[in-house]
Amino acid sequence: MSLAIVYSRASAGINAPQVTIEVHITKGMPSLSIVGLPETAVKESKDRVRSALINANFEFPPRRITINLAPADLPKKDGGRFDLAIAIGILVASDQLCRVDLSNYEFAGELALDGTLRFFSGALPFSLATRDKNRMLIVPDANKDEAALPEKSIVLAANNLLEVCMHLTHEKNLIPHVCQKLEIVSGYNVDLADIIGQAYAKRALEVAASGGHSL
Repeated sequence: MSLAIVYSRASAGINAPQVTIEVHITKGMPSLSIVGLPETAVKESKDRVRSALINANFEFPPRRITINLAPADLPKKDGGRFDLAIAIGILVASDQLCRVDLSNYEFAGELALDGTLRFFSGALPFSLATRDKNRMLIVPDANKDEAALPEKSIVLAANNLLEVCMHLTHEKNLIPHVCQKLEIVSGYNVDLADIIGQAYAKRALEVAASGGHSL
């Protein structure tokens, strides 16, 4: 297969719009280009992905590689969250991962040069959107608790790129992570009335609490 399609998501406040990552490998002078209005951190992912693949004992294809982040007019394609999806796309398109069905997965995570997966911001909106699409979400181990907060979400946490690949090829499956239930506090020993002054700060707390908003 010379074309692979991998699903990920951008960050837009409390929303996580879908980004389809298309990886196409063809003959020609070795090169890697990322199109679809990526921001600087995304453009730099090609160097992280190259080193991560090599250090995970995979081959970085010495061919012409084109990566498209669709839709092209979607802004806020930033950060290193697309590293894992790009790496998986290259492995599938170059037939280093064979007979792998990616349609039920979404991927997020920044890659270190040794293939380790690093924390990314905005895992909760990502997880909510993935759950609504009835897909499984693969994230770095550092993101597993936040990503597993939504009920009925299926979150698979991995420490590195190799663990993700072993799961996709069914060599060693990742176990869905279950987030511990948060303790609900029914009462407090302090009260806003005990605070002297700070009228604006207390007003902000009261408005947020009454409207059910976060701070």
